[in-house]
Amino acid sequence: IIHGLAQYQNTYHFPPRHRYQRKYPYAHVGRTLCQPPTRTLTETQYFFVDVSTLSSLGTQYQLRISRVDSFTLHTDKKFSFTASPSQPQYFKYVFPDGVDTAIVKVNSEMTFPCSVMSIQDIQCPVYDLDNNVAFIGMYQTMTKTAAITVQRKDFPSNSFYVVVVVKTEDEACGGPLRFYPLRPDELIDAGNRSKTLDVVVSPAISCESLSQAGQTVHHSQCSRKKCSCLSLSLSIYNPQSLTYCKGSYCFLSLSPPLSERSLESVTGRSRQESLSSIEEDDYDTLADIDSDKNIVRTKVCRYDCRIHTWWVGSVLLLTCSSLLQVVNVTGNQDICYYNFLCAHPLGNLSAFNNILSNLGYVMLGLLFLLIVLQRDIIHSRALDRNDLNALECGIPKHFGLFYAMGTALMMEGLLSACYHVCPNYTNFQFDTSFMYMIAGLCVLKLYQKRHPDINASAYTAYACLAAVIFFSVLGVVFGKGNMVFWIVFSVLHILATMLLSTQLYYMGRWRLDSGILRRIVYVIYTDCIRQCSGPISVDNSSLTYIVLLLFCLSRAAYGLLKTPNDFASYLLAIAICNLLLYFAFYIIMKLRSGERIQCMAMVCILFTAVVWGFALFFFFQGLSTWQKTPAESREHNRECIVLSFFDDHDIWHFLSSIAMFGSFLVLLTMDDDLDDVQRDKIFVF
Repeated sequence: IIHGLAQYQNTYHFPPRHRYQRKYPYAHVGRTLCQPPTRTLTETQYFFVDVSTLSSLGTQYQLRISRVDSFTLHTDKKFSFTASPSQPQYFKYVFPDGVDTAIVKVNSEMTFPCSVMSIQDIQCPVYDLDNNVAFIGMYQTMTKTAAITVQRKDFPSNSFYVVVVVKTEDEACGGPLRFYPLRPDELIDAGNRSKTLDVVVSPAISCESLSQAGQTVHHSQCSRKKCSCLSLSLSIYNPQSLTYCKGSYCFLSLSPPLSERSLESVTGRSRQESLSSIEEDDYDTLADIDSDKNIVRTKVCRYDCRIHTWWVGSVLLLTCSSLLQVVNVTGNQDICYYNFLCAHPLGNLSAFNNILSNLGYVMLGLLFLLIVLQRDIIHSRALDRNDLNALECGIPKHFGLFYAMGTALMMEGLLSACYHVCPNYTNFQFDTSFMYMIAGLCVLKLYQKRHPDINASAYTAYACLAAVIFFSVLGVVFGKGNMVFWIVFSVLHILATMLLSTQLYYMGRWRLDSGILRRIVYVIYTDCIRQCSGPISVDNSSLTYIVLLLFCLSRAAYGLLKTPNDFASYLLAIAICNLLLYFAFYIIMKLRSGERIQCMAMVCILFTAVVWGFALFFFFQGLSTWQKTPAESREHNRECIVLSFFDDHDIWHFLSSIAMFGSFLVLLTMDDDLDDVQRDKIFVF
């Protein structure tokens, strides 16, 4: 023990982040000395301690040097310790035989003070101060919990240091930040910033163990060499401290009814007229119905799958070109929001389990494409042999959108995997891009079933979807707290909904030109005041579209009032709600029209509903959130629940991929009951 005299306080300096540098007084400073290499067991090593002060007066201090007997951490054994800004702590862990990957967990009952947990290689000096702890290794800020998965291959010495540093301020953990002092040299009383923590190092599933993930991995306890270290403690004493019409109903009429034509006219028709064309110019569009307002002419054709799938592929290429930047190769684990308690690394992929679980989307998307291909081949063969049912009955078989839906499901899996390379607010737009695509394609397919004559072309549809994705990106960049953006978006949202509703209500029989306002006033006068005419279809009444407009207005009002930070999820919620409303409307109108749902479709509906329920349960578990600080997000982290490898979000990936596949099967099989019904008898709604 070395004694001296003093009247001045020791000062621990917080590194400058803002205009002024804060200064905090601490009466006790403690540092663990870096363990130096030794050449022989009998070698004697020396070190020097320098103590200085800026005071013109002498200072009294007490120097104590003690041996640290509990310096080496043992596998699956919890160790408790106390740290403070002036007393950082670090410990050594040596990989035992049979353990190639370990997860280091640090927990505390105290939310604050904010602290940092770092994993560093065995070297001197050890970076155990707030102003240098981010220099090397991997690190996380933490409140109550932190976890880092460590692999033996990254540490040549088969060992590493676990460093815990308590910060002098809580801003990095979402805590309060006091005002800066008017006088930069004024000392700030930090209060009691000591924090009690527990550290435990447990074996984790390594890359070599993935093929055996279903087995329980046992690790034998090996003998460990005890390590002792020196701790230097300096105490300073201080006093202060989305047709054909007959009557009021509409029917699908792609050609004259069988009763009006001879069988020879049907069988004598050339195959070129009955099969689908691959040119977009051969499709009937809205301009084809200008000559007749009630009899809507269409061709027995199918959208060529190549148009839709090429557009889907284009979106994928444009999106993936922006994903090369998301791999986090730095040691800063605050950049990405993982579930660190169940994050299994593979190379530079910090949470490989979240990436691997997206394989279900790809495999089920491919399976759906094969099912659609089988139906497409069966239908083409029926057309080749001039089968009457295929030519004159049932809803026209358009497979292009189905191919696009299956491709989009596969792409969703790929982009979701890309997002999970480094999940954060900026990258979430990649995860939602194909969700918008899937919702839009499903709405298009539902509308195409009963309106193949006025359905939007692939170019128009994908232009609209591109606009949605564009606004999603704008929302990510400018949406946070920007009222101007929300006003502009809400106005455009309402206008787009009104235009689309008018298009659907009048089945394309209107024009957007200079006389639009005069016609609107005339329609309101004749339909509402004089009541001279009614809607084309009783079921396509104004009430249906009023409900849709009210929903649109309510969502717009919510956005303006709440201005949610997660704009991508807000936009996705609008797309999904519109899809669900239209799907419910379709089912209700199908049953009301006297149609039935076959057993296969009913099983798909019930199965899909159940799976969606379970999937949403796991989705809302919220294992992390980038709407909070990284340290606060880690408080939501949970352990693996399946095979010690997959967590709740992985289960969401598995179940949601099955649910989406089931939803696609519902759309594919829902109108199979109409395959023997003449097309002029099929209701349009």
